Amino acid sequence: MPSAFFSDLFQSLRWVARWGLLTLPVGLATGSACALFLWSLDRVTNHRFQNPSLLYALPIAGIAIGWVYSRWGESAERGNNLIMDEIHEPGGGVPLRMAPLVLFGTLATHLFGGSAGREGTAVQMGGSLAQGFARLVPGLSAEEVRILLMTGIAAGFSGVFGTPIAGTVFALEVLSIGRISHAALVPCLIASLVSDRTCLAWGIGHTHYPINSLVDPVSGAAHPLGGSILAAAALIGALSGLASALFSELTHGLHAAFRRLSGSPLVRPFLGGLIVIGLTFLVGNRDSLGLGVSSPDPAAVTIVRCFEPGGAHLWSWLWKLLFTAVTLASGFKGGEVTPLFFIGAALGNVLATALGLPVDVLAALGFAAVFAGATNTPLACTLMGIELFGSGLAVPLAVACCLAYVASGHTGIYLSQRITAPKVPGPAGDIPRSLKAERERRRERGRRAVELSRDGAADPAEQERKSPPPPEEAKGS
Repeated sequence: MPSAFFSDLFQSLRWVARWGLLTLPVGLATGSACALFLWSLDRVTNHRFQNPSLLYALPIAGIAIGWVYSRWGESAERGNNLIMDEIHEPGGGVPLRMAPLVLFGTLATHLFGGSAGREGTAVQMGGSLAQGFARLVPGLSAEEVRILLMTGIAAGFSGVFGTPIAGTVFALEVLSIGRISHAALVPCLIASLVSDRTCLAWGIGHTHYPINSLVDPVSGAAHPLGGSILAAAALIGALSGLASALFSELTHGLHAAFRRLSGSPLVRPFLGGLIVIGLTFLVGNRDSLGLGVSSPDPAAVTIVRCFEPGGAHLWSWLWKLLFTAVTLASGFKGGEVTPLFFIGAALGNVLATALGLPVDVLAALGFAAVFAGATNTPLACTLMGIELFGSGLAVPLAVACCLAYVASGHTGIYLSQRITAPKVPGPAGDIPRSLKAERERRRERGRRAVELSRDGAADPAEQERKSPPPPEEAKGS
């Protein structure tokens, strides 16, 4: 018995050591890539602030991005969804060129004022670097390559946001709704920690969001959270789930509309750039352009200002949602997550003002909850909130993120995300394989309902229930 125990222990330690060696290069490379990206992003953002007329060249930048991707990046066009599909069902692999392409595309998008984030860029760089490293290591099984890709996701998330615990769980949780596989837990944790430390070693810092209302300014003691905060957490969670569903569906719908409008990858971002310019004139300010974390204009609405009283207007969250949906759907590059932070923090600011509650607390809850609803990762987002805002908000963060996850339904920004189990138990029936299949099924139901109503059918719902489900779309379509 003791010999068997020590034999198993030795095998476990050997496995951890092996994966430490395998994931160390992924963490180092991805952390360094994130450091380069964040440094470059800061430079191009400051340059845009100093030269506001660059916005008028956004359509031309869109043409350049479209041309570069059509010439060299067609296999990398699907971004995060490609990485997720390769983890689910290995195929042609993730091209190494995805890293420099998405870096160029994201920096160009931000330089000229497109509304986008940074998570997508970091995750794509991490995934492509992990795949490139896997090709250099002989004898890796398909399952080991799959785990390496997951470590690339964890390393990219951790490096760009400075949240290694959330990065670890995000890589495990984002792949499937209803299931988390722990096989990659230790490798993802190692890669996440190494990437975070590497990024910091390069001298790259992350934005700090102080939650001052939880601490007594004189004694420094933490204020106890009352029932009103938990009730507000439930409310902001539900609203965040609806906002995240709106963002996801609008982005996917606009993406399809742009493709119907033009088959050219050069024309779509050109049109998107023109729309962003038009929206800027319509709104009358530039708050929704770029990353949105901070601004040299003290009157601008930013994520940082959303943590202060009066830091957001009533519809700031909706304008940022619309600007980002148009930017990404038309073909510009970047992530969705930082704009989702803006949307959630602004929504929390507005709700706190209406309810007379601490603005910074509700901004923090919205910040994490909208992200949870859009990515279907309530555990990772709760942990991210704790890493960013402190453990004092752990319980309301969990309430807000979990309710946002439920309220968003089977929608999300990653259409390749699998559905292993429904979020809420319901009538027995076929579970769509992915969010893409579920979205197509909803569209088919809508078409059938319209047709049945035109034909004067007495009970469209019953007719729909008896009809067979539409076949799932082929992978990568």
